[in-house]
Amino acid sequence: MDGARQSDRRALLAGGLFAATAALTGCSSKSTAPAAAGASPQARPTMQPTARPATPEAAFTRLMEGNQRWVSGDLQHPDRDPDRREFVAQEQKPFGSVLACIDSRVPPELLFDTGLGDLYVMRTGGEAVGPVVTGSVEYGPMTSGTPLIVVLGHQRCGAVEASYTSLKEGKPLPGNLEAIARALRPAYEQAVREGGSDPVDTMARAQVTLTAANLRSNQDLAPLVQKGTLAVVGAYYSLDSGKVEVLSGAPS
Repeated sequence: MDGARQSDRRALLAGGLFAATAALTGCSSKSTAPAAAGASPQARPTMQPTARPATPEAAFTRLMEGNQRWVSGDLQHPDRDPDRREFVAQEQKPFGSVLACIDSRVPPELLFDTGLGDLYVMRTGGEAVGPVVTGSVEYGPMTSGTPLIVVLGHQRCGAVEASYTSLKEGKPLPGNLEAIARALRPAYEQAVREGGSDPVDTMARAQVTLTAANLRSNQDLAPLVQKGTLAVVGAYYSLDSGKVEVLSGAPS
């Protein structure tokens, strides 16, 4: 896309998406009022909101520290009370965007020990992408300065396994599931080239790294990455241990 068309697109985003999300500037924390006389000792205390990480490095550290708590079981469950719900009800400014699989065992908010208003989350079978998904991933960085994108694959991915078998045997998947297999073909082809004892796992990892690389270099996100205001990380989640392994793009 030439410079004029790219400027037009950014102007459209600035005029449209920013107008629709004009309140995405964060909100000030509530003050904690003293308990009224005679209040029940079980009254819920007002919680101060967690400070939003402003850089890729800080956002990445926040997520990985949360995953360490998930692995150990020493969870904080931050930003998950009625006060937080009230705090973000009118406006939001998540510090991370996560593109993950639909798998019920891989909920990003839980495995990173985050809460309400902390993450934009997109979930598709095998992290398959298309224009709508890519636009959804771009939304946070391009409208509210979200400094981190994580593409999160995982162990024993059913969508990847089904796509691998379909592509290997030349048998299309039923219905719209075939669209997932088509989207994952580049990862399948890379897995075939690499070989190995577990081609499905190789394909799952390839899907992460290829998708992260494509996002990192696309025409709208690449300038943010080059400026250092955005990082795109490829990661892999172990169902057995709960640990997130970084495959590519960790900010430093």
